[in-house]
Amino acid sequence: MTAQTSADPADPSLAPPPDGSRSTSARGATRLALLVGALGVVYGDIGTSPIYALQTIFNPGDPHPVPTSVDNVYGVISLIFWSLVLIVTVFYVGLVMRLHNEGEGGIMALITLIRRHSQGRGRKAGLFLAGLGIFGAALFLGDSMITPAISVLSAVEGVKTVNPDLETFIIPATVVIIVGLFAFQRKGTAVIGRWFGPIMIVWFTVLAVLGLGGISRNPEILRALSPTYAVDFLFGHFGVAFFALAAIILTFTGAEALYADMGHFGRKPISRAWLFMVFPALLLNYMGQGALILEDTGNVQGSFFLLAPEWARIPLLVLTGTATVIAAQAVISGAYSVASQASELGYLPRLRIAHTSEHHYGQIYVPWINWLLMVSVLTLVFAFRTSEALAFAYGMAVIGTIVIVTVLFLYFARVRWGTPRWVLWTGGGLLLALNVTFLAASSTKIIHGAWLPLLIGLTAFTVMITWQRGREVVSAERERREGPLREFVDKMRRGEPKAAQVPGTGVYLGRGKDSAPLALRAALELNHARYAQTVILSVQTEPVPRVHDDERIIVDDLGNCQDSVIHVTVRFGYAETPDVPRALGLVSLEQSEGRKLRLDKATYFLSTIQLRAGKARTMAAWRKHLFIATSHITSDAAEHFQLPRDRTIIVGSHIEV
Repeated sequence: MTAQTSADPADPSLAPPPDGSRSTSARGATRLALLVGALGVVYGDIGTSPIYALQTIFNPGDPHPVPTSVDNVYGVISLIFWSLVLIVTVFYVGLVMRLHNEGEGGIMALITLIRRHSQGRGRKAGLFLAGLGIFGAALFLGDSMITPAISVLSAVEGVKTVNPDLETFIIPATVVIIVGLFAFQRKGTAVIGRWFGPIMIVWFTVLAVLGLGGISRNPEILRALSPTYAVDFLFGHFGVAFFALAAIILTFTGAEALYADMGHFGRKPISRAWLFMVFPALLLNYMGQGALILEDTGNVQGSFFLLAPEWARIPLLVLTGTATVIAAQAVISGAYSVASQASELGYLPRLRIAHTSEHHYGQIYVPWINWLLMVSVLTLVFAFRTSEALAFAYGMAVIGTIVIVTVLFLYFARVRWGTPRWVLWTGGGLLLALNVTFLAASSTKIIHGAWLPLLIGLTAFTVMITWQRGREVVSAERERREGPLREFVDKMRRGEPKAAQVPGTGVYLGRGKDSAPLALRAALELNHARYAQTVILSVQTEPVPRVHDDERIIVDDLGNCQDSVIHVTVRFGYAETPDVPRALGLVSLEQSEGRKLRLDKATYFLSTIQLRAGKARTMAAWRKHLFIATSHITSDAAEHFQLPRDRTIIVGSHIEV
């Protein structure tokens, strides 16, 4: 019997990510489709910020309003420009998106890379940073709930500018749109991108045209491109500028979505879309609004719509409403990626994940997360009822995640790339100081609503670390009950316990090659029967998105190549749908007299665990109950591993945590 093994896969963090093309002839069309899809899925959030950002910054109803003066307008526009340059263009597009796990991005991919490269040395630092990263991922999930609520609400509220009598229809219309948006998610990001992408191309074109019109009326605003205006505003008027930073965060709230959605479309399409369309359009529009405000400070309220001539404002309102609905898509897709990776890395239960594209492996749909987000978004809509009420909460989760990503990136740059310390202390230190300053400014809004994303993030973080700890407890107890696999197999060979041999193949899914599956023990000790071919199988999820077939199977004859009992390890990437029957078809038994696994009528055995809260001090009592409650959302194992229902037997047992 031969075991199909392979060398450790090369470090994927520096390799170019796949762009999803399947053939040379289709490469150009695929790249264009990914580019358009990225515009529709990734950039909705950051692309709609010009609608409300400036009027929020100069909002007189803010607890810390920024006076509308010439110096302040120049300073704010300059700060917006350089924030987009430094945080989005340089940091995310230029640096962070080069760190990926075979094309998968997001904070969970960073955690995977750090865990991999911190083994052996710096283990404590790696564990601490991994925990910090989990909290960042939890914050992003919180933002995934707030963004759709405020985006759709702000869009529908625009009807008041057309007819104030329509105000009573805002909440019902918002609910209908949100339900429709989440119901459409099952079609996949590829289909959504094809619908939303062309709309966003029109949107960014309109942003640029409106901005150019505003700039032509007051070209002096172009002086704000100089960093001196940002520096003078920040340090010359620090008491005002500091509080303005909390609202300036609104201009780059979608930055983390660029990284989280990288697995859906690839780095290059996302980067090109930003550099050649999104960033220029945003910059022109902010400059145009700034010019309009310089012309008349009374233009602050509704500065975005006032850029358009009066005859175009109703069409612009329709386009704006559509674009803000699309804005919710960026964080929804990012939430799927984060939840999927967290599940495969052991921070969430096993979730049912649907891969929605045959051409690009990163496009997924996670039903449980989708409906959880929908219920959460609707709850926020009914609780807050207006976008203004949610405005102070918006952005806190994003800047918190950005600060954590900055810390993780600097650590990885040091331990993996060997970046000189002086570079990290200067460039990295300045970048971290900038992001921390934004975080400090946003924290001043905690009592005004910023507590909400922190509460959601803390709740998600508690669930994830509780699940990780609970898995460790259950795994240890299960391993104790199962006992050593080789010792059990040796007893089987000696006829202990006595069991009649039945024809066919029995496949027993276990947790590894060191312990005997509970279902196998039950079959021999209770039923006193064993199959002519017994396969003990464990599924191993690798910290890479996918595994090639020639590296998928590892066969262990358990010390006797002529015996009918073997152990098979099947390796899947965390972005793959585990198909166990298909993978078993790759098993080779060449040295066993030409025998092959007879899988056409194979019977599959699963061990299921019923959890109970025990008296052992493994966790706090409330965490035990939380772990048990969370376990109920685990997807069906037979469905997850693509096992045939009519040939799958489930054996249950109880474990106390």
